[in-house]
Amino acid sequence: MREALVAAAFELFLERGFEQTTIDDIVSLAGVGRRSFFRYFPAKEDVVFPDHERGLADMTEFLESGTGEEDPVKHASDAARLVLRMYAEQPSFSVQRYRLTRKVPGLRAYELSVVWRYEHTLAHYLRGRFADRPDGALRADVIAAAVVAAHNHALRTWLRSGGESDWVAEVESAMAFVTGTWSDRPAEGAADGGEPGADEVVVLVASRRAPLWRMVQGIESALGESRKV
Repeated sequence: MREALVAAAFELFLERGFEQTTIDDIVSLAGVGRRSFFRYFPAKEDVVFPDHERGLADMTEFLESGTGEEDPVKHASDAARLVLRMYAEQPSFSVQRYRLTRKVPGLRAYELSVVWRYEHTLAHYLRGRFADRPDGALRADVIAAAVVAAHNHALRTWLRSGGESDWVAEVESAMAFVTGTWSDRPAEGAADGGEPGADEVVVLVASRRAPLWRMVQGIESALGESRKV
């Protein structure tokens, strides 16, 4: 029902415009009642961003999954990657939403409030990791803002291409810039001058229900083991 409401809403938004579409129009097209709509979405704006609560939950869980030994800047950057992967799961929908938010100032303001929640989540994690530093709070807030800005640059580049560009390359480049600028630790492979072989292949077997951050950890673990051999 949730997916049916989102599909009906976007069909109407694209046909009539966001402001001209009412909640009654959406539930009528979806074939459900108003009560069903509000069971899933507090307001009409929320139907445009149906996946961000899951994204915030996944990011929070990933950040909390750290051991405390990992590079905090890299861990925060890896958490941001999860958000872009979420967009990339549904490229057509993500591109449609991007084009819609560009036309509706209210949706743009709503989107900025969502972005602030991501930044706040990252800053909270980093404040904990930098608590023993005199500049810990400042450093955490600045790095969180940098991670979000770099992520959004990669995301907008991908969206402006209509979802056709290499989003993986975009986000890797953006996050590498952040870690290279702010991390206190040398990049992996820098100590021995080695780089992972270009022909390495990693195969991950995971449940379709597994969260993306768990899959990322599995891949990173496999890569780490292969580099020790």
